Amino acid sequence: MKILNKFYPHALAVLGFVIISLIYFYPVLQGKQIFQSDIVQYTGMAKEQNDFRASDHVEPYWTNSSFGGMPTYQLGAKYPHDYVGAIDDALRFLPRPADYLFLYFLGFYGLLLVLKIDPLKAFFGALAFGFSTYMIIILGVGHNAKAHAIAYMPLVIAGVILVFQKKYVLGGLLTMFAAALEINANHFQMTYYLLLFLLLLSAYFIYKNVKDKQYKSLLKSFGFLAIAGILAIGANATSLLATAEYTGFSIRSKSELTYNPDGTANTTNSAMTRDYITEYSYGVMESFNLIAPRIFGGSNNENVGKDSEMYELMLGKGVPEAQAADFVSGMPTYWGDQPIVAAPAYIGVVVFFLGILALFIDKRKIKYVFLSGAIASLLLSWGKNFPALTDFFIDYIPMYDKFRAVSSIQVILELCFPVLAVMGLQSFFKLEKDKQWKPLWQSGAIGLGIIVILFLSKGMFSFSGSSDGYYMESYGPEFVDALKSDRKSLFSADLLRSAFFILLVAGVLWLFIKNKIAQNTAIILVGLFMVSDLFFVDKKYVSDKDFVSSRQVEVPFQETPADNQILQDTTVYRVFEVQNLMGARTSYFHKSIGGYSAVRPRRVQQLFDYQLAKNNLEVLNMLNVKYVIQKDKEGKDFPVINPDANGNAWFVRDVKLVNKANDEMKLLNKFDTKRAAIFNIHLYGDKFKNARLKRNLDDSGTISLKVYKPNYIKYNSTNKKEGLAVFSEIYYEDGWNAYVDGVKTSHFPVDYVLRAMMVPAGEHTIEFKFEPDVVKTGSTITLISSIMMLLLLVGGIYFERKEKKI
Repeated sequence: MKILNKFYPHALAVLGFVIISLIYFYPVLQGKQIFQSDIVQYTGMAKEQNDFRASDHVEPYWTNSSFGGMPTYQLGAKYPHDYVGAIDDALRFLPRPADYLFLYFLGFYGLLLVLKIDPLKAFFGALAFGFSTYMIIILGVGHNAKAHAIAYMPLVIAGVILVFQKKYVLGGLLTMFAAALEINANHFQMTYYLLLFLLLLSAYFIYKNVKDKQYKSLLKSFGFLAIAGILAIGANATSLLATAEYTGFSIRSKSELTYNPDGTANTTNSAMTRDYITEYSYGVMESFNLIAPRIFGGSNNENVGKDSEMYELMLGKGVPEAQAADFVSGMPTYWGDQPIVAAPAYIGVVVFFLGILALFIDKRKIKYVFLSGAIASLLLSWGKNFPALTDFFIDYIPMYDKFRAVSSIQVILELCFPVLAVMGLQSFFKLEKDKQWKPLWQSGAIGLGIIVILFLSKGMFSFSGSSDGYYMESYGPEFVDALKSDRKSLFSADLLRSAFFILLVAGVLWLFIKNKIAQNTAIILVGLFMVSDLFFVDKKYVSDKDFVSSRQVEVPFQETPADNQILQDTTVYRVFEVQNLMGARTSYFHKSIGGYSAVRPRRVQQLFDYQLAKNNLEVLNMLNVKYVIQKDKEGKDFPVINPDANGNAWFVRDVKLVNKANDEMKLLNKFDTKRAAIFNIHLYGDKFKNARLKRNLDDSGTISLKVYKPNYIKYNSTNKKEGLAVFSEIYYEDGWNAYVDGVKTSHFPVDYVLRAMMVPAGEHTIEFKFEPDVVKTGSTITLISSIMMLLLLVGGIYFERKEKKI
């Protein structure tokens, strides 16, 4: 009975999380799926990989359907011995995206329990974290990996806290498994931000232990954390090693080119340009939408309703009511600093109010860790709007320049403030009644004071967005004036809304102080107000209207007549869709030179920027682009055949030797790739012996493609003399092996991105096999680490039970 009494509140909380997750995303119970834009793109990118896996029951680890060819390491590749992934699958037993919402709740609930929060308050705190608008919006647009990684952040933090609290075994095991799940989620930007926060947390405990002269326990804590971290990394070794290997090939690594496409000098030392890294920078004043959602307009697609100036404008122009209502349902009211915003990053004004309350009354110093995390993440989210701090991190903090969209670091703030809020709520009820009123009115005064200042400052804002010039030209000044008027209305309305919620919660707590309501009643009311505040904002941006039939999600792209015409050609070639270069639609049906990926191959991207953007058709030829999809006057796709495509492979008569990547790219400006090849002898001279002696080569031979698979390509060659063969396949050093008549043979890069090799005279079978050693090595490490984790789990359970008996 004691065990039942101990665990039933937690069981009820977990059951509540399941029910609430399903209620919020109730269309999943009808067999529908949420239409996520990023997942649609992923489906296109991964089509070849998934089809091959289904037909051949083998993991390809490479796809030729996107960017001419790239590893599938960031496209959902499945690795051997992924037992952590199996645990994750078991935890995500609900239909998507309810599974991620459930994980949000569960992980945050665990963190709050470690912080000694009562189950009821922890339950509402978990809901407040999960319903923070950013958490819901990323599910709406399909940032599943990001949501996945965020969901495990609280459990990692909980484990680390337990270890520093000298609960070494329990904390070590929790840290180990939570960190393993966090890494397995495969969103390294979120994991990186988590590590930054853990540095703050560790600094606090180091200071605390050094101050108390607890050196032994400090060393012991770091020992347990080190073991947990090593095994968590080891259990994900294949993914981590593969990603690390591929990073140097992707746009996340530094360019070898020292000039820009326009000819100016490329002086950046970062993996990506500062403009690219900071493109999504939060505005300084925009940060107040954390407590009043639409003071900066909400989103680029906001429903301003029938009470809006825009609706009245449409009616005044004779637009029928139904059409006017439909028109105003998607207005570009957002006027902040970011290019595109799907919804405001609203943490909840009740959460903010209770977080301020915690700073007044909670006695635990750890609150300053969460406050520091929130402030630091806010400052870093400003990006180019706070260049001194941002530039310092880009230039001096390891790996910070590997990630873009700096505004997303606000996930740390969105984790820290709900923690502070629940700490404040719990501490309030622990205070004596005569001491509760002062911190309550002080917190209310701060919250309401900010709102009043913003309201009085309304006249200082322009309410002009960066795209208003376009709207002025396209729709006229009346449209822009109506848009600004509606932005002002949203500004005022949401400030009043936030003030109302602060007064409502403060009123409930005041009633408790006056003994008008019981403690549990007050907690439930505050919890309901805290969650409903967020819930109704969330529903404006992600709701049942975003769900469609399963078929529409599983088959998101419809074949066009142009696609059908191209697919009649059963040879192996590539397709270039002019209007969709950076989308995955083409990849769904064809082998595309474009695609949709934040980690696309760097050199292929550079071909787009330095060559295709300047209409260098010879680059299309060497990439074996046989079909170009264009649009006619009516906007319909039609295919144009490229008669000059080089084919799958060919012999060349000459080699142009260069020493720098700059020279390779510049030679491509005007170069006949059918007759000669460009080779960087400085970088790859050891792979092409006697390259300087290869002149007037025999190019009369033929090479024909016989077998094509994503991870295996077979050719037959016939040539009278030794020749240099160029293959229209992307060169990737770490995995592709070449064989001539079964004998492994050296191959090397030419023409900036392609493969080449010397082929002896005669008739030969040439094979390329994708055999990444990183998968073999990583799988061995993963298996060993997983076994050790299991042994530690068994040993930990035995030790804990033995300790309790003593």
